[in-house]
Amino acid sequence: MLDAVLGGANLTGVSLFETVFANLDLTSVIGLEKCIHHGPSSIDFRTLERSKSLPVPFLRGVGLPNSLIEHLPSLLHQAIQHYSCFISYSTKDQEFAERLHADLQNKGVRCWFAPHDLRIGDKILDEIDAAIRLRDKVLLILSEHSVKSDWVEDEVTAGFEEERKRGQVVLFPVRLDEMVMKTDEAWAAKLRARLIDDFRRWKDQDAYGKGFARVLRDLTIKS
Repeated sequence: MLDAVLGGANLTGVSLFETVFANLDLTSVIGLEKCIHHGPSSIDFRTLERSKSLPVPFLRGVGLPNSLIEHLPSLLHQAIQHYSCFISYSTKDQEFAERLHADLQNKGVRCWFAPHDLRIGDKILDEIDAAIRLRDKVLLILSEHSVKSDWVEDEVTAGFEEERKRGQVVLFPVRLDEMVMKTDEAWAAKLRARLIDDFRRWKDQDAYGKGFARVLRDLTIKS
């Protein structure tokens, strides 16, 4: 009965109070990622199995831990469609990083993003090193701020090391300004030999949408 009620429903902005999702198909429900969660809900394996590509913000909202969300495709015997990413950025570019992260998550791209994925008490360097080793790509947000960041330099250095170990491209750069094309920083200048996606006009919705479509295309695993 609840299936019939939810089928094709729009839950954008709907408040959920410890809701039980049992044996439901949520595939056609609109706005799941924009539900407002007032405490963890319950969702059973049958619902996860029947529903296709549930948005990560919804899964987090109902209370699933990140470790389980990341492994859901393999647990459900679903083909993984996109490369997983570690997002490397300067905190001064937080607004863009959060937007890109949210949009990638909503498209099913598994991302490691420090503000969400670091836990209180974690050893930061160890966690970041492990996160890079366990992801397919390092999605690098280049700007005047990140080029000056020691943290970003360390993450890029780890990315280069992973490329040498794996024998494949790991670093996946996008840029917000011209700094990477002008800098004398050796690690950043080295990236100029690569195709760097252009997000200089990211605050323009159309320009951002086109850039995001390119990123999503290039993070899609070719069958």
